[in-house]
Amino acid sequence: MIGKRRFFSTFLHSSFRPRRAGALSAGVVALCVSLTAGCGVLPGVMGGSGDGDPVKVMTWAPQGTDATNKPGMPAMALAYARWVNALGGVGGRKLQVLTCNDHNDSVGAAKCARYAARENVVAVVGSYSQFTDSYSAALESAGIAYIGGYGVTNDEFTGQMSYPVNGGQPALLAGLGKALAASCGNISLVRPDSAAGDQLHVLLDSGLKAGGHARAGDQLAEEDATEYDGQADRALRYASKGLAKKGCVVPLLGDRTDTFVDSFRRARPYFPSVRLATVLGSVDQSVINATGGAAGPYEGAYITGWYPPASDARWDALKKVIDEEAFGDNRIDPADAGVQTTWIAYTVLKAVLDRIGTGEMTADSVQRTLDDGLRVSTGGLTPALHWSYSSRLAAAGFPRMVNADVTLQVVQNGRLVAARKGVGGLDGTTDMTQTLENADVQ
Repeated sequence: MIGKRRFFSTFLHSSFRPRRAGALSAGVVALCVSLTAGCGVLPGVMGGSGDGDPVKVMTWAPQGTDATNKPGMPAMALAYARWVNALGGVGGRKLQVLTCNDHNDSVGAAKCARYAARENVVAVVGSYSQFTDSYSAALESAGIAYIGGYGVTNDEFTGQMSYPVNGGQPALLAGLGKALAASCGNISLVRPDSAAGDQLHVLLDSGLKAGGHARAGDQLAEEDATEYDGQADRALRYASKGLAKKGCVVPLLGDRTDTFVDSFRRARPYFPSVRLATVLGSVDQSVINATGGAAGPYEGAYITGWYPPASDARWDALKKVIDEEAFGDNRIDPADAGVQTTWIAYTVLKAVLDRIGTGEMTADSVQRTLDDGLRVSTGGLTPALHWSYSSRLAAAGFPRMVNADVTLQVVQNGRLVAARKGVGGLDGTTDMTQTLENADVQ
């Protein structure tokens, strides 16, 4: 049972405006030494026109750690604010972005949440943290909405102050299972030997079942191993058993996925018919490039994501903002799912603030606007987003999930591209709501 446990903790394992009440506390100053290591506002972000105090929001993500890092998310938030302010701001007021580094630990996540509450931000937007149980209480007590988290924890789909813009890991795994059911013979899952890892198996199998496939073979692995030679060999042997279709190996080891792929690459010459498959976040274009591109182990791999590929014209507006406001900032990659999620989350925020107009912009008014029937168009990157208390997925344990769409991508000639329509049992963008409704994740 997932409950309040982190859904998959290993999956992806400047100056400051003075506070009205006085200087920042020593703890916050220590947390915010620099943009890349802490919280802050870049010079120029508050540019623009309009009277009154700026509208303050926060974006947080881990940076500079030995585990998962998402520096592109706060960097994208700052670029978005520069762009909006150059166009006149929101409701005639400037948009001010505070950033915070949660350092991939529970203490850092709690500090970021308390900082957001002290600064009276109207929302936390486009952020990433594995430690929902450390930040959610502080946000809820302050009435601060959490818009567009990365979907890495189950609580992001249960908390009433959460407004997710994608289906998180549940949708990706169910979608991957459904795609592989139509394309693979034997399927071997390699996942952490943990309670959280148990749920990965359930979700992948829900997609396999929907596609009429048997359960995946289950290879358990230590979360902090330095090599996976044994697991790679066993997974390849299982996947290559004599069926007409090519077998598939699905590594879901978070930050250790690259370590597994090193072992997989060494053993694969003995099993040339087996392909890799995984989800976006465990691998992206930069990883594919670093592992050999078209000559690497990911060639031919199926990978599920939340959004269209980065080459899709629907991302042109994002790329234009990056070119105009963050040219040369190598933290911001328009193909990164974190950057894309931040863009969509700020699209939601702007729609909320535009609806409020010249009215009072507070955390309370932002939440009320989100809850009052607002529907947000994201230019076709997602379905229209609308949060209510009657989600179809409430019975499955995901009452706040309003977008269960996934896309299927494939690595061809070393590049991530959209799979042909209908390939892998997915028809372009596929809604995984019904599959998740039937997944036994409680």
